[in-house]
Amino acid sequence: MEHCEKVKRLISKGVEIINPLYTDVGDEVDVDRISGKGVRIWPGCRIYGKQTVISAGCRIGQEAPVTVDNCRLGAEVELKGGYFARSVFLDKANMGSGAHVREGCLLEEEANGAHCVGIKQTILFPFVTLGSLINFCDCLMSGGTSRKDHSEVGSSYIHFNFTPEGDKTTASLIGDVPRGVMLNQPAIFLGGQGGIVGPVCMGFGNVVAANSVLRGDYPDDNRLIVGKTPSARVVPYVRRAYPGLKRIVENNVIYLANLAALEEWYLHVRRLFFEAQEFGPLIFEGALEMLSIAKQERLKRLETLAKKVKSPSERETEAEAAFRKVFCGKFSDVAAVLASTVQDGEIEKLRNNFLSFVDKSHSAGYIGFVQGLPADVSREGTAWLRRIVDVSFGKCMEMLKT
Repeated sequence: MEHCEKVKRLISKGVEIINPLYTDVGDEVDVDRISGKGVRIWPGCRIYGKQTVISAGCRIGQEAPVTVDNCRLGAEVELKGGYFARSVFLDKANMGSGAHVREGCLLEEEANGAHCVGIKQTILFPFVTLGSLINFCDCLMSGGTSRKDHSEVGSSYIHFNFTPEGDKTTASLIGDVPRGVMLNQPAIFLGGQGGIVGPVCMGFGNVVAANSVLRGDYPDDNRLIVGKTPSARVVPYVRRAYPGLKRIVENNVIYLANLAALEEWYLHVRRLFFEAQEFGPLIFEGALEMLSIAKQERLKRLETLAKKVKSPSERETEAEAAFRKVFCGKFSDVAAVLASTVQDGEIEKLRNNFLSFVDKSHSAGYIGFVQGLPADVSREGTAWLRRIVDVSFGKCMEMLKT
């Protein structure tokens, strides 16, 4: 079908296209996956991809031209300007002008970014807010309880996700999945003009001072963190030394274990809420695809690291050498655990206890449901997801024991 025919069909469905002559809709786009209820597309926009879904009330290109390529948009999503590819945006998520959103991103309800935000392989839980001029690839961030109490990343922030050796085993877990999905944890604030050298794990309620670059983990909750600036020096650079290899591997395993917990949350809890909305099954399918892409990416990067560190470093200690050998030798076994669904009797028991409440209470919509959970039920759900993380992490680290 020619381009003009697709535009005509969208207009006939009720899509408001401000200037049809300056709107491009790819031949592969399925117009039946675009709602005719309140969708508005400004001039200069390009809609591509056979997987693209645009739900009711979406606003595309209000501030600048937008390219949407194989993205799935929930209700009332606003993409104000920029490029968006193979990602999923749940209800009321929004991004400002100059956004560059690449493969593997999942923005949950009301997650948002201001102008000139770059993300890839990034998962933002509901309400998480990114300021302006930010590069925040390879992260999962949670925290906060509502749109007025949300985790936030200050402007001009960078997640450093690429090392001098070309490694990307650098995904950072800011908050976590088992507690974060309950929308009852204190918000996290990362002050502007700062950064994180991944991989980093951080607890809830932490406030990081502006201009701080974090190079370590901060697992405790409710801390004020002021980054320390390294002293100036020039020393010999030893390639592929990897003095922190064990920490890097552990943080990657923790990240993957949290992705496994989030996938179970989607399969057993969030699925019920998608089924009730327009294009819900298609958006749910896309969300699961993003989680699968995230797992594949992290495993691929971890495998690359295992290959790189096979040769010993001239500066490694005896303990570092022992861990390196075990990691290289056992990587395939560790990867098999991380790629599989974790099961045990306790996980099943905790899950069933929590789901018995969900089955009776999912009519309020997802956000309303989670925010209305009694404290003891939230704890039950967190215990279920925490058990998934702990079992997966425990199995892997037992294999890597030296």
